[in-house]
Amino acid sequence: MSHPALDALTARFGARIETGQAIRDQHGAGDSWHAAAPPEAVLFAETTGDVSEALAICHAHRFPVIAFGHGSSIEGQTQAVQGGLSLDLTRMTRVLRVSAPDMDATVEAGCTRQELNEYLRDTGLFLPIDVGAHATMGGLASTRASGTMTVRHGTMRDRVLGLTVVMADGEVIHTGGRARKSSSGYDLTGLFVGAEGTLGIITEVTLRLAGIPEAAKAGLYSFAEIAEATETVVEALQCGLCLNRIELLDALQMQAINAYNGTDHPETATLMIDMAGSPEQVAADLETFGALAEGHGAALAPCESPEAYNALWTLRHSALYSARALRPGAKSLSTDVCVPVSALPAVIAQIQAEIAAAGVVAPLHGHVGDGNFHLVMLFDGPEEQEVVRGLHSRLIAMALEAGGTATGEHGVGLGKKLYMQAEHGQALGIMRKIKAALDPGGILNPGKIFDL
Repeated sequence: MSHPALDALTARFGARIETGQAIRDQHGAGDSWHAAAPPEAVLFAETTGDVSEALAICHAHRFPVIAFGHGSSIEGQTQAVQGGLSLDLTRMTRVLRVSAPDMDATVEAGCTRQELNEYLRDTGLFLPIDVGAHATMGGLASTRASGTMTVRHGTMRDRVLGLTVVMADGEVIHTGGRARKSSSGYDLTGLFVGAEGTLGIITEVTLRLAGIPEAAKAGLYSFAEIAEATETVVEALQCGLCLNRIELLDALQMQAINAYNGTDHPETATLMIDMAGSPEQVAADLETFGALAEGHGAALAPCESPEAYNALWTLRHSALYSARALRPGAKSLSTDVCVPVSALPAVIAQIQAEIAAAGVVAPLHGHVGDGNFHLVMLFDGPEEQEVVRGLHSRLIAMALEAGGTATGEHGVGLGKKLYMQAEHGQALGIMRKIKAALDPGGILNPGKIFDL
């Protein structure tokens, strides 16, 4: 039996409302271990006006709405756990404005970071959000994503200047602006960045860009023990080097990368380092980092050409897929705790000891320059899943005890809801009040982050 909201949506949008099983299944399962939950229909929006009209209809009928980009989220953000409408924004791909002198741009929510950087190629500017997935700007903002360049350029929170957001009842608002700072009113931009589509649906994003550095060089440093690598990271950050990326991979992750890519790098704890700045600064800081690493027994494999530089970061971006390939057919739970950098060595050592004792295959890689790392914990079947979920809970408890967070960049979705009370305490009640005020019907991505 058709829902009145679907009748009204179909009357307004015609063939852009799709109810076929295949398209619904695609929109009800992100890149995660969580059970699929398809929506009742999918709408391909093309303008902010489309989103506004759709939300007004859904608000009137209390029909759930879940924003959808490329579906790369791994915490179940796109699952339609209460049915409803999946609002696909991937046709909204325009770069609306670029100001090279001001180093900013405005894009629609369905534009990907790759598309924006290709568009910016001749301006000398780029967006330094280097996540592994082919993700859209709306999704990156909604999960407060970051990636490998966070140590130098920060997260999406630091890059978003303003937003166009459609509220639950269809009202369109604009937050922030293009000024580099403001003391005017509440920070509504910051409220929607990271809200995972539970407070409003982002349709346009105004972004701070960065200049492409004059020089960049990278190297791969192999260590006998992972503790030596993490201690090198702590020391390097205290030296104020021009670090652009500082990525950690354990021995098992390097084994997976070699097998997946046909390479033959040392299969030991590894740091992938990227320095960016003037040629003189890069050369000096690489020398300083090399001395620190050698002090911890590291062997160096420098990238001597642009091709080798690009190849190194291509390898890094294959980490998740190569990790999954260690157990074909298995599922993976990818952790993403973030801790103060000084706590990194102890937390990694403790959780890896527990993983080894449990006999779980869990390669490690991460953006250790900001204390964020991932364990790709592989499992097959309900019994293994319970073991992996127990390890995940233990890791989050360690992170919170160290003053960290359950999620550094993946977001909460379904996967981290259980830990929100422990992390936020009384502040979680304030979040619920904000949700109730902005979405009184509870139609925006219901069941995510917390339950009302």
